[in-house]
Amino acid sequence: MAAVDSFQFLYREVSRSCSPYFETLALVGALYTASRAVILLRDCCTLVRVHFLPRMIPSKKLTQRFGDWAVVYGASEPVAKAYAEELARHGISIIFVTQNHTSVRETAASLSQSYGVETVVVLADFSLDQAASKTIKEAMRGKDIGFLVNCVESMSSPQSLIEVPEQALLDLLNKNVAVATLMTRLVLPGMVERSRGAVVNISSGACCRPLPGRVTLTASAGYMDQLSRALHLEYSGRGIFVQSLIPFQIASSEQQPSTSTQASTPGWFAPKPEVYARHAISTLGVTNRTTGYWPHTLQYGLMRCVPEWIWVLGSHVLISSS
Repeated sequence: MAAVDSFQFLYREVSRSCSPYFETLALVGALYTASRAVILLRDCCTLVRVHFLPRMIPSKKLTQRFGDWAVVYGASEPVAKAYAEELARHGISIIFVTQNHTSVRETAASLSQSYGVETVVVLADFSLDQAASKTIKEAMRGKDIGFLVNCVESMSSPQSLIEVPEQALLDLLNKNVAVATLMTRLVLPGMVERSRGAVVNISSGACCRPLPGRVTLTASAGYMDQLSRALHLEYSGRGIFVQSLIPFQIASSEQQPSTSTQASTPGWFAPKPEVYARHAISTLGVTNRTTGYWPHTLQYGLMRCVPEWIWVLGSHVLISSS
């Protein structure tokens, strides 16, 4: 074999022999870059279509599209309370279903006085088998129920699973899984009969990726998200719109202390509950699964770009440093 006395000569010979492979690799790289550019363009168009166009283009009133009454379960949560107020601002009367009527009665009275809508508070104890169902059905009788809003109850502070008391765990899962599903079962027949209605399940962005110290929140939010997607698949052809809202961090209201899913101070990525509700309600009828707030959608897009193993590693670092 002849000796090579020039690097340029060696490079030229190797390049000549590998040129077909270089062309193939360049083609693969160009196709990959083009596919990522198309995905980015698609995501930008979806962001505009979901979060901006509905707020700029006038549409039918919510009462004309869905109905005159809304059933709200979980109004003790600031997000659900703000969503109910936004519905009332659009002239929709509210039936609050609650196990603790103290704070909800104040909210109901305030909405009636501020927006001139009817409000009904139903005290339902879901530990009494079907007795609570009868009370709710009686309250809905003769009313054009166009909306059902279910909201996941958040934890007061991050806790590992073994730190959560057994009774508190059972109560949390009962409220977030069993009762939310039962509420949907109670409201759906009337919507199917009228061929219109909207079911809005407000869970949490925790369902997108696991978070340390929030096992029950992640699991129950994931259940609500999957329930919404399955219901939309089953009932969208019958005139019923089912939406899964997966908000990220929400600022605590002035009357409500901050929780595990709330920031103490409002900001661009942590809006006030009323700001979030105003944005979220504009997406109703537009998309069946969304964060409801466009900065949160940007957060979700960035989260999807992080590989699972990096997310898990970061979570372990966070746990060890706390």
